[in-house]
Amino acid sequence: MISITKLLMDTPNFGDSLRYQPHAHKAANGVGAGRGPVVVWNCTKTCNLKCVHCYARSEAIKYQNELTHEEGIKLIDQLADFHVPVILFSGGEPLLRPDFFELANYAASKGIRPTISTNGTCITPDVAQKLKAMGVGYVGISLDGCEETHDKFRGKQGAYQMALRGIRNCVATGQKVGLRFTITKYNYQDLNAIFDLLEAENIDRVCFYHLVYSGRGSAMVDNDLNHEESRKVMDLIIDRTLDFKKRGVNKEILTVDNHADAVYLYQRMKREDPERAEKILDLIKMNGGNRSGMAFGNIDSIGNVHPDQFTQYITLGNVRERNFGDIWTDLSNPIMAGLKNRKPLLKGRCPKCAYLNLCNGNFRTRAEAVTGDFWAEDPACYLTDEEIGL
Repeated sequence: MISITKLLMDTPNFGDSLRYQPHAHKAANGVGAGRGPVVVWNCTKTCNLKCVHCYARSEAIKYQNELTHEEGIKLIDQLADFHVPVILFSGGEPLLRPDFFELANYAASKGIRPTISTNGTCITPDVAQKLKAMGVGYVGISLDGCEETHDKFRGKQGAYQMALRGIRNCVATGQKVGLRFTITKYNYQDLNAIFDLLEAENIDRVCFYHLVYSGRGSAMVDNDLNHEESRKVMDLIIDRTLDFKKRGVNKEILTVDNHADAVYLYQRMKREDPERAEKILDLIKMNGGNRSGMAFGNIDSIGNVHPDQFTQYITLGNVRERNFGDIWTDLSNPIMAGLKNRKPLLKGRCPKCAYLNLCNGNFRTRAEAVTGDFWAEDPACYLTDEEIGL
């Protein structure tokens, strides 16, 4: 996750304390000393929508063997013992889990910052108020374009209006809320409209996700942006963020799942604002690039632990059988051991790239989806040979 606003403006937000730490303060697993990873918990696989790019392949059915309430409480205890700073409740649709509020409230009581990734359709004024009252740090609501585009992505007519209603209910109660936008060929033309929506609806934040070929998203490889389109998208995001800065509009803008973005931003600022570029370089050195299996992990609805939510085909253990901390620090799995020290394993352009320390090989799931090799170069890296020093 790359904070464009932090890199361009130095504006402070909670997540920056996790993403931009001097290496001297980081432990060997890529997180702050004495701190566990940020954890995405898919607390249920059940969803009321059927999105075309869903990595969890969720549907509107009841799935068997999901962690019970008691097991969820034990899991949160495990995460607290391992000093996990943030738990992101995801799904499916997490608000369809009957005990969601009890679990989120318990996480907060144990010193873990609860956040939620939701489609927004279940956020009534009462739900928004409950989220605010229990101290949910952030509500991320998926919105993949303008109304027609979003409804097609979500497989339900009216999904856009329901999500927008949920956003407005959060804004009305003072709950921090943001958009989650997955970029594809079918919706990148809506990016300007999304920036306009942020301002018009007083939305705090937007995360622009690069497509990862996982779950139902595995069938969308040909729908991803080509390299030239990715560069145009990044220029638009930079331009609109700089426009917000110029006009004093306070929004948090992030891109996710492609660390080529950080290098591209740095190289553009070297041409336009060399002094700022040096500050950007310092910050992205602290970030260290992709940290799946290091500072970021996933637990699915039945308790399996994965390096991140897109690699649910790789299981490291189950929290019903072993504590999360023991699973996370066990290097007997070659993938987990490799992720914590991946540079010697990377192939293609990566080993020769001048910015490998800033990117850390980018996203492994995309590499494997296209090449069949987990350690191959990420095909979504849109930087040219010349730009990476080859």
